[in-house]
Amino acid sequence: MSSVSSQPQFRYTQPPSKVLHLRNLPWECAEEELIELGKPFGKVVNTKCNVGANKNQAFIEFADLNQAIAMISYYASSSEPAQIRGKTVYLQYSNRQEIVNNKTTADTAGNVLLVTIEGNEARQVSIDVLHLVFSAFGFVHKITTFEKTAGFQALIQFSDTETASSAKNALDGRSIPRYLLPEHIGPCSLKITYSAHTDLSVKFQSHRSRDYTNPYLPVAPSAIDATGQLGVGLDGKKLEPESNVLLASIENMQYAVTLDVLHTVFSAFGPVQKIAMFDKNGGLQALVQYPDVQTAVVAKEALEGHSIYDGGFCKLHLSYSRHTDLSIKVNNDRSRDYTIPNPAIQPPLLGQQPPMPMPGGSAPAPYNGVHYGMPPSSTGWGPTTAPPQPQPMSMQMQMQNY
Repeated sequence: MSSVSSQPQFRYTQPPSKVLHLRNLPWECAEEELIELGKPFGKVVNTKCNVGANKNQAFIEFADLNQAIAMISYYASSSEPAQIRGKTVYLQYSNRQEIVNNKTTADTAGNVLLVTIEGNEARQVSIDVLHLVFSAFGFVHKITTFEKTAGFQALIQFSDTETASSAKNALDGRSIPRYLLPEHIGPCSLKITYSAHTDLSVKFQSHRSRDYTNPYLPVAPSAIDATGQLGVGLDGKKLEPESNVLLASIENMQYAVTLDVLHTVFSAFGPVQKIAMFDKNGGLQALVQYPDVQTAVVAKEALEGHSIYDGGFCKLHLSYSRHTDLSIKVNNDRSRDYTIPNPAIQPPLLGQQPPMPMPGGSAPAPYNGVHYGMPPSSTGWGPTTAPPQPQPMSMQMQMQNY
C-alpha cells in the first residue's frame, strides 16, 4: 500500500494484533474517548489509559482481530488521521495479543465517581442539582463538571469508597427526579462509573466547580457579572456564598449618602465593624462588615431592593462580598473602622465631598411605615434615638414598608 509509507502516524514493525497501541494522546485522555474512537470498527472490550512517561499513550483491545485490522487499514488509507480532541493520534499494532490483568478504572471502586448526564438538555443541569442528588447518600466533598466527547460529565468526591459505592449502586441508570429540574429541562439520566481520582483539585467556587469543605475558597471572577453579583443559576437562585461583608450599590442618588447615613442604616441589624465607600462604574458603592455571617444575612434580606429615603431615592442593591476582613488604613469621610475606640478622623480632601442634592431637589416627606430591623416605633431607627440628619436634608432616616 503506497499510502502506508506516506502516513508517519503508523508503524508496521509488529504483526497484526487485536490490541492496538495509541500514541500522542491529549492530556488525561479518558477511557470513554478511546472507546468512541474505536467504536466504528468494532467492540472495544478493554483499555489501558495514560501509560508512558508523559501519560500520553494507551492500548485498546478489540473483540476480534479483524476489527483491529479494519481500524489500522482505514486510517492508513484515509487522508484524515485519527484524532482525539483535535489532536492527531498515532496507531500501531501492539506486541501483545490481549490486555492481561488490567482492571479498568471503571471497575475499581474509589471515593470519586465519574457521572455522565444523558439527555437533550443535560448540559443545563446545574451543579446545585447534582449536589442535592448525591448528598442523599453522604457528605459530598467536591464537584467538578466538564464536557468531553462522551458528553456532559461530572466528578463527585465523597469521603470514602463505601459512600461512593452506595451512591453509584442506587443512582446508576436512574433519572434525576423531575421536581429538581426546571420546567424547560427534559428527562436526564445518570451513567456512573468509578474515577481514578482520589482528591479533586478545586481552585475556585463557580458554576462548574465547588469545594464544600472550604467555604473561604475565592469565587471565580467568571462567575461574577458586571454588577459585582454572582451569576444566576438555572434554578433562578444566585450562586453566591454567604459572607459577613456586604457589597452595597446605591442607585437613584438624589440625596447625599454619607458614611454616617450608611452606619445608621446597617447598624439597625447588628454592630457594624467597618465601612469603606468608593465610586465605581459612575455610582456609589460601599463594603459593610459585620462580625458574623448571620447578621449580614439578616441585613441583606431586609434591605435588598429598598430605598434609604422615601420616594425611591438612594435604592440599595446588596450582594455578598468575597472579603471577610476589610483593611481600613485611614479613618475619614469615606472609610471607618468602628472597632477602634475614638479613632482620629482625617479631614476630607478636595474632590472627596459627599454627593449633595441635585439642583431643584427637595427633601421627601417622612414615611410613616415600619422600620426594618426594628419594631414599629415613632422615634426612627431605634427605640429612643433618631438617626443623624445629613445636611442639607432634614428628613428622618426611614425605610419603605415591605
